[in-house]
Amino acid sequence: MVVETGGFELFENQKQLVSYAGYDVVENQSGLRVGKTKISKKGNNHIRRILFLPAFNVVKYNVTPFRQLYERVYDKTKVKMKAYVAVQRKLLCMVYAMWKNDTAFDPEFITKKTSGNHEPKLLFSVGPAGPETKVATDNVVATLDELPCNQSPEVLFSVQ
Repeated sequence: MVVETGGFELFENQKQLVSYAGYDVVENQSGLRVGKTKISKKGNNHIRRILFLPAFNVVKYNVTPFRQLYERVYDKTKVKMKAYVAVQRKLLCMVYAMWKNDTAFDPEFITKKTSGNHEPKLLFSVGPAGPETKVATDNVVATLDELPCNQSPEVLFSVQ
């Protein structure tokens, strides 16, 4: 894959790589007629052939993020090959990310990852200018059910 992509040197992001490999989705519609969506296959077919068997293996051996993607797509479409193509695309994006970040694959990465929003921080404060300006300390923190970012609007900024 590194040879086919030139060491990922020409790609600035994953979208470019996905398009280069031919995994980009193309819609088939005209006017009122809506057809099926499919991958373009206009890209490098060697990359798609390289990723064919690894996709089967990560699903067969229940590798964490790939097996869940396969099951989700298969449950939605009832087409196994679509699910395998989705896994192939994810494999391609993961290889690209690991190559660019110089990291090894960790199947438990998703469960270890934290959002970083453990302690609320003020975004900015509106009030009198000067060194004696104090930030409000009696902020109310919202629960996860109330706001998706786990912070209340009062925490993001204070008005004095």
